[in-house]
Amino acid sequence: MEQAHGPLLNEELYSQLSESKKPEFVFEWLRFLQKLLVAANKDDINEKQKKLVEQLTALLESSPGPPVRKLIAQNLALLYNVGDTFSVYQTIDKCNEIIRSKDDSPSYLPTKLAAVACLGALYERLGRMLGNTYLDTVGNLLKAMKSAESQGRYEIMLSLQKVLSGQGATAAPCHRDIYKAARSCLTDRSMAVRCAAAKCLLELQNEAVFMWTTELENVTTLCFKAFEGSNYDVRVSVSKLLGAILATAVVPKQGPGARQVARKTSLEEAMDLLASGFLRGGSGFLRVSGEMLKGGSSVNRDIRIGVTQAYVVFVSTLGGQWLELNFAALLAHILELVSHLKATQTQIDAICCRHCVSFILRATVGSLLGEKAQIAAAKEICQAVGKQKKATDAAMSDSNMETKVGTMDVSASQHVLVCALQELGNLVQGLGSTAAPLLQDSTIGVLDKVTSVLLHPSVSARLAAAWCLRCFAVALPSEVSPLLDRCTERLSALRSSPEAVTGYSFAVAALLGAVQYCPLGIPHGKGKLIMSQAEDFLRSAIQNSRLSIQRTQAGWLLFSALMTLGPAVVHYHLPRILLLWKSVFPQSPKDWETERSRGDCFTWQVTLEERAGALCAMKSFVLHCGDLLTDDVIERLLPLLTFAVALSTKLPALNKSYGVSLKSASVVFRQRLYEILALLPPKTYEGILNSVLKELVAELTLADNQMFAATFLLPSLCHQDDALLLGAWLQETDHRFIEEQLKLGGILGGGSLEHDPFTICERLADGEFIPTPLPPVLSMIRAAVDLFGVIFPCVDVKHRAQILDRLTESIKQTKGSKQQTVQLNVFAAFCCGLKRLACTKGSLGPEEVRRPAVTLVMRSLESANLLLRCAAAETLARLAQVVADSAFTARLAQTSFEKLKSARDVISRTGHSMALGSLYRYLGGIVSSQHLTACVSILYTLSQDSTSPEVQTWALHSLSLLIDSSGPMYHAHVESSLSLVLLLLLTVPLTHPEVHQSLGGCLNVLITTLGPELQGNSTSVPQLRTSCLVGCAVMQDNPDCLVQAQAISCLQQLHMFAPRHVNLSNLVPSLCVNLCSSHLLLRRAVIACLRQLAQREAAEVLEHAMALAKESSKLDVNISETGLEGALFGLLDRESDQQLCRDIRETLSHILSSMAVEKLSHWLKLCNDVLSASADFTTAPVDTTQEEEEDGGDDDSIFTSRKDDQFHPIIKPRWPTRVFAAECVCRIIMQCENIDVAHFDMTMAQERKLKHPKSDFLVIHLADLIRMAFIAATDHSHALRLSGLEALLIIIRKFATVPEPEFPGHVILEQYQANVGAALRPAFSPDTPPDVTAKACQVCSAWIGSGVVSDLNDLRRVHQLLATSLNKVQAGKEAQNHLYNESTSTMETLAVLKAWAEVYIVTVERQKLCAPKEKQFLKLETSANDDSQDTITSADGLFNLVQSELGTLNKLWLAALQDHALLTLPPEYADQLPAEGGAFYTSETMEGARPHYYNSWVPILHATALWLNSTGFIVIDPDEGSSRLSRPVTPTMLGHEFTSANVVASPEDVNTDRFHLILGISIEFLCSPRPDAPMESIVACLHALQSLLDVVWPRYKIGSSQELGVELLNVLHRLILTRESPFIQLAVVEVVEQIIRAAQEHVKEKRRSAEVDDGAAEKETLPEFGEGNDTGGLVPGKSLVFATLELSLSILVRQLPQLNPKLVAAPISNGKHQLLTDDGIKLVAAALGILSELTSVCSPAGSISILPTVLYLITGVLKETAGTKHDGCMSLAVGAALQALKAVVSSPMARAEKSRVAWTRLLRSALATILEFWNPEMTQSELDEVSMLTAISIFLVSANPEVTCVQCLEKKCINRFKIILNSKNPVVLMHCYKLLQSLFPNRAISTPYIHSLTVLIVERLREVEKEKPSTCTELQAVQEGMKTLETLVSMADEQNRVHLVVLILPILISFLLDENALTSAPNPAKSLHEFALQNLMRIGPQYPSIFQKLMGSSPAMKARLEGAVKGNQESVKAKTAAGQSKCLGKSSPSIQLKTNFSNF
Repeated sequence: MEQAHGPLLNEELYSQLSESKKPEFVFEWLRFLQKLLVAANKDDINEKQKKLVEQLTALLESSPGPPVRKLIAQNLALLYNVGDTFSVYQTIDKCNEIIRSKDDSPSYLPTKLAAVACLGALYERLGRMLGNTYLDTVGNLLKAMKSAESQGRYEIMLSLQKVLSGQGATAAPCHRDIYKAARSCLTDRSMAVRCAAAKCLLELQNEAVFMWTTELENVTTLCFKAFEGSNYDVRVSVSKLLGAILATAVVPKQGPGARQVARKTSLEEAMDLLASGFLRGGSGFLRVSGEMLKGGSSVNRDIRIGVTQAYVVFVSTLGGQWLELNFAALLAHILELVSHLKATQTQIDAICCRHCVSFILRATVGSLLGEKAQIAAAKEICQAVGKQKKATDAAMSDSNMETKVGTMDVSASQHVLVCALQELGNLVQGLGSTAAPLLQDSTIGVLDKVTSVLLHPSVSARLAAAWCLRCFAVALPSEVSPLLDRCTERLSALRSSPEAVTGYSFAVAALLGAVQYCPLGIPHGKGKLIMSQAEDFLRSAIQNSRLSIQRTQAGWLLFSALMTLGPAVVHYHLPRILLLWKSVFPQSPKDWETERSRGDCFTWQVTLEERAGALCAMKSFVLHCGDLLTDDVIERLLPLLTFAVALSTKLPALNKSYGVSLKSASVVFRQRLYEILALLPPKTYEGILNSVLKELVAELTLADNQMFAATFLLPSLCHQDDALLLGAWLQETDHRFIEEQLKLGGILGGGSLEHDPFTICERLADGEFIPTPLPPVLSMIRAAVDLFGVIFPCVDVKHRAQILDRLTESIKQTKGSKQQTVQLNVFAAFCCGLKRLACTKGSLGPEEVRRPAVTLVMRSLESANLLLRCAAAETLARLAQVVADSAFTARLAQTSFEKLKSARDVISRTGHSMALGSLYRYLGGIVSSQHLTACVSILYTLSQDSTSPEVQTWALHSLSLLIDSSGPMYHAHVESSLSLVLLLLLTVPLTHPEVHQSLGGCLNVLITTLGPELQGNSTSVPQLRTSCLVGCAVMQDNPDCLVQAQAISCLQQLHMFAPRHVNLSNLVPSLCVNLCSSHLLLRRAVIACLRQLAQREAAEVLEHAMALAKESSKLDVNISETGLEGALFGLLDRESDQQLCRDIRETLSHILSSMAVEKLSHWLKLCNDVLSASADFTTAPVDTTQEEEEDGGDDDSIFTSRKDDQFHPIIKPRWPTRVFAAECVCRIIMQCENIDVAHFDMTMAQERKLKHPKSDFLVIHLADLIRMAFIAATDHSHALRLSGLEALLIIIRKFATVPEPEFPGHVILEQYQANVGAALRPAFSPDTPPDVTAKACQVCSAWIGSGVVSDLNDLRRVHQLLATSLNKVQAGKEAQNHLYNESTSTMETLAVLKAWAEVYIVTVERQKLCAPKEKQFLKLETSANDDSQDTITSADGLFNLVQSELGTLNKLWLAALQDHALLTLPPEYADQLPAEGGAFYTSETMEGARPHYYNSWVPILHATALWLNSTGFIVIDPDEGSSRLSRPVTPTMLGHEFTSANVVASPEDVNTDRFHLILGISIEFLCSPRPDAPMESIVACLHALQSLLDVVWPRYKIGSSQELGVELLNVLHRLILTRESPFIQLAVVEVVEQIIRAAQEHVKEKRRSAEVDDGAAEKETLPEFGEGNDTGGLVPGKSLVFATLELSLSILVRQLPQLNPKLVAAPISNGKHQLLTDDGIKLVAAALGILSELTSVCSPAGSISILPTVLYLITGVLKETAGTKHDGCMSLAVGAALQALKAVVSSPMARAEKSRVAWTRLLRSALATILEFWNPEMTQSELDEVSMLTAISIFLVSANPEVTCVQCLEKKCINRFKIILNSKNPVVLMHCYKLLQSLFPNRAISTPYIHSLTVLIVERLREVEKEKPSTCTELQAVQEGMKTLETLVSMADEQNRVHLVVLILPILISFLLDENALTSAPNPAKSLHEFALQNLMRIGPQYPSIFQKLMGSSPAMKARLEGAVKGNQESVKAKTAAGQSKCLGKSSPSIQLKTNFSNF
């Protein structure tokens, strides 16, 4: 294909190609040429132009296909546009000549069509440059059209449209001629021609003024005719034309043509024209409607649907601004339509008309108006409702008028009210909580007007009013309870009015149905009240025959609605409901017989109504309360159902006896019976299965009056992929709501609420505005079909054959139309049965069952009914699935093969070709390649049958199914299939879009089959890939929207498999152009594709979109200003399709993830613009009084024209879009956090911005973030308020610690205190929903706890909000909000308590932090002046604020914790729960309250523990403070609430309860924290335990109960093993330390008390306390010490795996020492600390048991962590190990008589171990010498002398000291000297060390004379050496000291320097000289005789000493003189300091 990419066609290569390849080659060349010409200039193509024209003309004459002719035309036009136009006239003449040609053969037709297309393109592109030639051309085209066939007419119309477009006003002479031609085409038999004519006329009306003036009425009538017999595409095109012409007529175009307008058409006239079509099918103006009142045939449904669409186009063209101004007139007119008798001649007509009117209102008001205007529109609708109700009341009460007129008015008004109320409900539901001002506006009285309709004489109107109330309730959950109260009250008051009983019961049911959409629910008591009311109605039904039916229906309707509240409510009433159900049905066969024998028609009517209602309530129960449907309940229902089935068998006889009046009741009864049976498992009613089946078979084979009604059953049975074959009505379109009227409505009129009032409380399906149940007869058939589907799989095989035989026989027996009805019913039922059978993986059975099944399906495959054929193919696939036998499947296929070979009729060929494709759908693929080849060849042949587009469509669709189910096996056929698809795409006429749609499906599955192979470059892949891309390009150019959607879908697939080969620069613009397409499926495809592209290449996509926006000004969507992201945000407000909106949001999320941080300002501005709509909306006058002042009380002010008003055509973002924008802001903050810290650091951001001005940081936009959060948090919409508060919370958390660079010591958020306060305040107003208040509490606690606010007054503002909420909590049930469920009060209460708890925790932590600082400044404060004493730090101020509330809070916290503890009990303890509920929850709403407790208990627990810690568990007077509470929140003494009031619990009991409560909750949570439990919760729980055990009394409790301690340790051990987080592990260790401390205290206390008790006795006789007793045994599971050892070991081994004895043999360490993290070091240190304390908890014998383990671990840690440190510093872990070693070695147990011997032995082993692994003589060790020597010294100094005085150990220890004393490292040497200083005074062991080491020390010190110290460390080493010798001197006896002094003095003198050396010596040497001199001057006088003797014996020494002394004296004198001169120069300071800083 690359060879096609040249400026000229490669003719040589072209001629060599096969005929099938030529079109593809030409198409590819023409596409390339088009791109070339678009970018080329005149000079580039001058020389090639002639040749190009020749080549293009030649191609023109080569019979090109539609896509090629379009490209030839475009290229010719482009060529002449860019190059010279000298030969253009020849080309035009050539084309005209071709058109005039007399050759009418089919082979010449493509050439003629190409010529027509070329003329269109040339005139469109060159326009007026071609002068008057257009006259000839147009004439020629019009002449040709007279003899043209449909393709020709289609192409000529399109060509004329282009001529008009290019020529503009200059073509005026032709306008009339073209108009005439287009008129005839608009009613052409070909639908494509009608569409083309509509496009042509649409173009014509731009310039032809006569079309919307003099010819307006004719054009309108013409359009109505065009609608007759039209398809969906025609209706869309013609309605666009009609709407646009009328819009132009009403608001003429401003331009030169406007002057000619004689008279502007008024809005009323235009709408009357539309109405004439709507009501009469367009025979003139409405005014001439004399015969209208006479009745007559109803209007063609196509026309009505078309006109409906035209209304929408008309209003949309005029725009939202116009609609705002003219809404009142439009509304009056539209409602008048539905009140007209002509529109509502039959109920079917009436329903259809109502649907149409609702559609007009929804499509205009719902999508064109912003929220403000929608509120005004709602007011207008409300006025209309009020007027209608008044008119009805007048008609009903006016007795003078004829009754007939009255009933006529009523029936007319009911339809008006239904439409008005439905739209009002939709509007309010769409507005959500932003509609609050509308409902609160007393001047409008919306609720009053709507509720007044509940008493309307018509049921439809009453139902519509009830539905409207349900919409209000969903939008404003706060209205549910007041509305329920209002309706139940009226229901009781007006219980004797039949209208009131039904009307208000509808309303109550509807409101109860709304509760499932309101997460906040309704008070539990409402359910009880309605239950009683329903029961009362049922009991009183028989008292008044006038009201029997109404009361019965009302009672059961209320019961059905109650079920929707779910098990939580129904559970309490179930026994009463079961009794009621029982009372409705006869109790025994005898009762049943007596009932049959008596009773009249009316009694039976009431009975059937009652039983149908009871069955419906059962159905509702099963659907909504599945948890309560136990075996017991089913057992109690079964007898009732048995009687119901028995009754249904007798209904035909009753119908005969009592006639038609009973028929409708019996139909409803059967429907309800079938519905409930279908929901229950068939096994439960096996006993009555046969009776039920008989009934069903009779039902399905009865063809009474159903008029093919079963058509409605089949769509759901067809496969959704086959919808393509069934026409637009089954596809998702924007008009589906009314399009369905045509297929279904032709017979049924569509669904409507009055067909089944019980659906008013059901949940809506996605995309539904209102329930639309079908008429009872149809609903009953559907129920029967569904039930058959449920039962059929459960029937035994033998019985199945009988049933199928019976059904096939019944089809044969009926004739004519009845036969088709029965066939449809039977077939639908059988298909359902097979589906169920397939789902349960069942088998159909043997041959006798299969035979009738195959007969049934095969007959249906050849049905004339399109739907039935399609469903038959699907059923065949299911049949093959359930038989699961390859031979059977092959037989089915063979049957179809044979049929296709012989059949020539379209029906057989379509049905059987479809069967071939569907057959393998559920079999996991085709197995036989031969079979596949046979199928493919047949389908290839059929798909090329150009005589029948229908056969082509079905065959191609079947081929796509076959490809899909073949998988990899199809690879052999891919190439040929692609060629076929391409060939057909290039040749099939555009007038058959359905064929192109099927081709698109084929291309899609072929791409999927190739899959990732498309990336490769092997032999055939590039060719295949090119073919796929060419196919996509052809489809993209197709005028049909669905084909374009498939093209996008194919490109999306290609992009997934071979992204490099999809050109985004072409794809993205084509997507952007279709963003606002009028076809829903195309928009969905566009967004789905964008979503995929945005995941991978967001930046590229945005770039291409922006490039397109700059080039093209005609885009429907505004990309140029805010980019594609902004356009997508705008689409969110225009789209109503939920799936599409979800995809748009996902696309935006993907773009945000990859681009938001790079384009930060852009994204924040985008979100800001969206959210600013809130600010605009909020400023709208909400208060009605204010509105009156400003607007003079004119509620319609928004609709009255004001000249200064500037309307915005763009809709302001609606609340869901604003919520999404707020979520985006939160996401942007989180994104920034993951990318760069500079986003949260102003200083760094400013520095970086100076270096890179283009860089952007979040912190710079903080003001915008705060503003957006504030706008959102203060909006009318509750959802937006929640999002705003969430955003505020995130901002506070992320920016709280960011400093303000300009004001050091302050944080950046301080300046926004007012904004935060203002955002929070509205959330605490009384009318705010509890979830918003709860969220605000969270923000409050975060704000207070963030430390941002330093000023106490500012802090008080936010604190006050929490304090107010706390008062509300204290007020208890009296202050509770009775609008919502009680669980919401729990939520709010707990949110408040949680917020206070978080604030208290922060306060206590700050107090702890401030305490050390305060001590430091204490002296400063005491001496400071009194002025500064009133400045309180913010920490103190906050503490005081919280402290003032603590008295109340602690009680509330404890109550909440007790509630939580009760609610976490396992189900088996349910009977222990208090019957009336807890402190903050009621027993009925327990389930709803659980999640709220789960979310709040952790901080409350922590705060309570901190409070108890602060009080030290000292119980204050229990009654203190409770007097301030308006109710006792909970008894202060928890756990004693059930005791009588006069029993006062002791403080000990109170403490014990509190202690066990906190400990119990903590252990329960820590035992098995849920996987989703946040780490913070676990840490907080551990901190709470630590705070609890930080007090003596709880430690006493833990210490005295060993089981409790062990249990807690085991839980903590499990936590250590399962949670890696260092925070958790460190918190665990803190708790363990407290437990050990508790145990130590307990043991000490026992020992002390034993000593006191046995004061006189000898200490030896004291019993042993501590673990281990006399035996030393520790029992795992019961021993505290053992549990602690386990836990410590797991900590140590996790940090240092080498400690595990099992791993010791493995060479893990490799001599390398473990590098621990900081947290790891802390953990190891803490674990060692715990280990060292363990011996103190044991008895002497117990200590012996654990000592080896303890020593092993300590020495092990020492070995693994004591690596050499170059800086001489010891690591924390080594320090901890040495500390622990010292604690163990010096333990009293080592000296205790009973353990001394064993301890000594074990300690020796430990010392020996250390000496063994640290032997510098033998091995080169990396161990730190200082650490190891310190460890040895600990043994020597702290242990019993007998431990170390063993010769072998002593010798080794001395050896280690000797080695160290010879060390060259001064640091090591210094430490060694220090250790010796502590060792030598211990006379019990030091003698051998003194003897061995003194000589070495002296030698080292004598060496100093030769090499003076050059560094400080060397100097320190020498000094420490001298101190060591002095230590020896002080220890020696008097007589021996002399010898030591004689040793010391020469060394000291050797340190002295002479005068010359002193001046030049380094500082350390000088310091040593001074040190020596001072010591000599100190020692000399002490030992004068020795000194003199020594001086005498050595003159050199003497001289040295004298010189040093003299030099010293001179320097002292010099210093003294300098000091005196300084003192003289000083004078007293002029400023006296008030504070003395001398001690600072």
